Amino acid sequence: MKYIAKSTISGLIAGLLVTGGMLFAPHDALAWEPKKPVDFVIMAGPGGGADKMARLMQTIIEKHKLATKPFIPINKPGGSGAEALIYLNSAKGVNKDHTVMVTLNSFYTTPLRQPQLQIDISTFTPIGRMAEDSFLLWVHKDSGITNVTEFVKAAKAKGNNWIMAGTGKGQEDSLLTSFLNSAYGLKMKYVPYKGGGRVAKELAGKHADSTVNNPSEQLGFYQAGTTRPLAAFTPERLPLFPDAPTFRELGKSGMVYFMQRSVVGAPGMSKGAAKYYQRVFKKVYQTSEWQGYMKKKSLRGEFLTGKKLKEYWVTEKKNHAKMLKDIGEI
Repeated sequence: MKYIAKSTISGLIAGLLVTGGMLFAPHDALAWEPKKPVDFVIMAGPGGGADKMARLMQTIIEKHKLATKPFIPINKPGGSGAEALIYLNSAKGVNKDHTVMVTLNSFYTTPLRQPQLQIDISTFTPIGRMAEDSFLLWVHKDSGITNVTEFVKAAKAKGNNWIMAGTGKGQEDSLLTSFLNSAYGLKMKYVPYKGGGRVAKELAGKHADSTVNNPSEQLGFYQAGTTRPLAAFTPERLPLFPDAPTFRELGKSGMVYFMQRSVVGAPGMSKGAAKYYQRVFKKVYQTSEWQGYMKKKSLRGEFLTGKKLKEYWVTEKKNHAKMLKDIGEI
């Protein structure tokens, strides 16, 4: 057998690695990874559903070591989410690959209501839809109101002095308030605050007459016996609130509404970075912690990313454009 020098074999291997496109290199050695901490923008205030969700995801990422750099939550609720949209849309250079955002339905409504922002959501990078959140109509327990019929009677009697607290003009809570005013002939006054957590506190402190909070935002006050859910904007009753009927049950079949809980990346994000974040958040979705949170907070929905998530945005944007036109917001 002919002897081949060890140096020759080494050279052959090195040549194969180069000419074969790093044929034998491990995948992870080729994959993009963040070079610095990731800005984890939240287009809502502290204490609300989006904020709680983002901080849970941050905890899961850290606990399971799903990312090589930390995710730093940054609340930007100004202008019904306009502040956050502008921040993400304006990401330049290296920041394009190091900025992701937790979205609500204001992802659709704010650009529709404020065209001067020149925000085109189709240019944002689809990372992952983590869930869809639900809504209920809430009152303070001391109001004595136990059902929607009593709610309508009380709200009609108070007219525009009845305060419905919400999270922003033209946002989810505002749309649902308009639905209720139209469906029941009410004249409730809508008062916006920064974040669902603040809204929940306004009702608990009796500074508002009602809210349409997500379960995660009102749950603490509900469990303490302070607030009461009257009805849900869902197709079926929520397991957490079995005594609260759906508006569909009450004869209002059109009053079904969900809010996306998604993560999006900046326009122009590199393909490598997009794949990295899509992989991270899919793993977050699959954890027992996230699945447990979804069940506990009455969230629903499969993980969506890429083309499917963009198609979801197109559909939801059309739906919200119609809603906003119906209430005279655009």
